[in-house]
Amino acid sequence: MMGIRHSWTVAVIVSLVMGNSLDVRAADPTPCPQAHAHNDYLHERPLLDALDHGFCSVEADIFLVDGQLLVAHTRRELSPDRTFQTLYLDPLRERIKSNRGSVYGDGQAITLLVDIKSDGQTTYRALSALLSQYRDIFTSVENGQVHQRAVTAIVSGNRAFDLIAADSPRYVGIDGRLSDLDSDQPDHLLPLISDHWGRHFRWRGDGDMPADDREKLDGIILQAHQKNRRVRFWATPDRPEVWAALRDAGADLINTDNLKGLSQFLNSSK
Repeated sequence: MMGIRHSWTVAVIVSLVMGNSLDVRAADPTPCPQAHAHNDYLHERPLLDALDHGFCSVEADIFLVDGQLLVAHTRRELSPDRTFQTLYLDPLRERIKSNRGSVYGDGQAITLLVDIKSDGQTTYRALSALLSQYRDIFTSVENGQVHQRAVTAIVSGNRAFDLIAADSPRYVGIDGRLSDLDSDQPDHLLPLISDHWGRHFRWRGDGDMPADDREKLDGIILQAHQKNRRVRFWATPDRPEVWAALRDAGADLINTDNLKGLSQFLNSSK
């Protein structure tokens, strides 16, 4: 009996340490609404690593290859087992079903930014057909009416603007550019304005942000928000000084490849 009791005690200790059979779980992540996982699929666990750090926006590049939507940054990196469906759509649906209808169980939608790398029109048609199979989790627009769901998809990259705008039901919005700030398109079609940081700003995070750059940033965000559009910049210096400037200016999404660093920064500044 002593041997059995000793073995059981050791098993319990091991289970506690390893987080196994006694329902020992890590604390739920705190959602970070401004956190955007740039090129999310390059992380060891696409989507899942970002969600573990509370990210509310993730980005996946897709190519249409032989009828399949594959996730990769370039064609050289394509692999038939890395499909958009298996890396993103199925895990999202599973998470939402087990978490009271939203990704984090808080009722808030997250963003899935889909960067189309292959032909815009044919890839969008395949994407739309696939998202229609996940209509239970994706925000849709039909006859001008928005049906909000757990995930809002936005198309970037090769954007077939006219084709997307005419689609109904439509399961995506379009990622705009700074040239679209004056657009009269509805916010459900053009919900986001994104652009390259270095093409519009001199500051890289060293010293104080120049007054003209700060004024330009404030003006862009104000103009976008007046039309109910969010703002994101890519190719931003991935450092806390720049994160702080974007946060303080009210940028809606802060681009990063450093999931842990940005998550800790945003949580520490709440």
